[in-house]
Amino acid sequence: AHDEDDAYVMPVVMEFSSRERLDAFLDALRQVIARHDVLRTGIVWDGLREPVQVVWREAELPVHEVALDPHDTDSVEQLLTGVGLSMNLAQAPLISTHVAPVPEDERWVALVRMHHIVQDHTALEVLLAELDAFLTGRGAGLPEPLPFRTFVAQARTGADNSEHERYFTRLLEDVTEGTAPFGAVDVRGDGSGVVRAKVAFAPELDARLRDVSRKLGASAATVMHVAWSRALAAMAGRDDVVFGTVLFGRMNAGAASERVPGPFMNTLPVRVRTGELGVLGAVSAMRGQLAELLEHEHAPLALAMRASGMTGDAPLFSALFNYRHNTDEEPEAPMEPWDGPVGGIRTLFARELTNYPLAVAVDDDGEGRGLSLAVDAVCPIDPEAVGVLVRTAVESLVSALEVALNGGPEMPLGSVRVLDEVGLHRVVSEWNDTAVEVEPSTL
Repeated sequence: AHDEDDAYVMPVVMEFSSRERLDAFLDALRQVIARHDVLRTGIVWDGLREPVQVVWREAELPVHEVALDPHDTDSVEQLLTGVGLSMNLAQAPLISTHVAPVPEDERWVALVRMHHIVQDHTALEVLLAELDAFLTGRGAGLPEPLPFRTFVAQARTGADNSEHERYFTRLLEDVTEGTAPFGAVDVRGDGSGVVRAKVAFAPELDARLRDVSRKLGASAATVMHVAWSRALAAMAGRDDVVFGTVLFGRMNAGAASERVPGPFMNTLPVRVRTGELGVLGAVSAMRGQLAELLEHEHAPLALAMRASGMTGDAPLFSALFNYRHNTDEEPEAPMEPWDGPVGGIRTLFARELTNYPLAVAVDDDGEGRGLSLAVDAVCPIDPEAVGVLVRTAVESLVSALEVALNGGPEMPLGSVRVLDEVGLHRVVSEWNDTAVEVEPSTL
């Protein structure tokens, strides 16, 4: 429904020093929308066999002026609650703005909403770079825009659905029960209850992870996927787990795909039998599975889920894992993606939401610059506790791999420790004390 909040609508609240600055920004945004076909699309489905993405020749950026309560100083919250996160998918462009003057001030604020149907993280970087160009008078020097429809055609003429079906059937046909950490199965949330926690890795752990990955001929992302599967097994109480991994979507999209806005990213299932593998075997198996998955990176998630042995409405998985390679000179800051190339423009709030009850993202800022986890979770899941659990699994897995590589025994993946000293004390001493009442929502 158009009036329901949508977890796939990304809100950004920006502040402008004057109406002139705001108008310059809006004009630049209009020019970027006019350049790219995907930014002028809407989704129609009434009376059709399947939804169709339709490109409009012209799509005017909606600009709605609203009034702020002069007695409430939280302009961000006023805009977010007053406007909401619902969008009409049939109406192009799937970008809208709501602007308001700050009471008794020259400043203006604007809520910019963009739907994930027309963008992913790389697409957002393209959009922001072009906004920079127009705001600094360099718009005429931008390269000719490449049509997103070309890449859609290439994806649709790649591996056909029968190949996708064979792969996912082989992977998932005997999976009859979904993987739900802490029993959380609602994958249709609007993201409003999501809480985020950041958990950093120590530089020593970062270096050890990369070193052991090189010795195994694997990427740090592969080893992290294995550690995550072990942590997920503990959280779900299962030794055979399925989770969604986020694929970049541009690996096989052709030349210059990094210049094209559009939703190339995809989420597809990964399966790990943590009870059957040793740590070395688990890394090798994960490396092979991720490589094979790339051949199906544009397969519909619905197709993969139908290939499983699941019946009814229960989800195949309710947790996501996303390994993000951040290549910018500055570490990625998802909460503040852009402060503009000129003075008088700054970001007050930005947030990417998720409809899944648990999502873990690894931010890899490059060797020597550190790894960190961004954990999004809904109550009663504690995102910080999950982050610590995953980090502990990484530490334990790296130690086990180092021992095996040095000629020692290969530890079973299911034996990799996931609780640090604090967590172990909580479970063994505090929760095991029957005289202590534990809240049902406590992790």
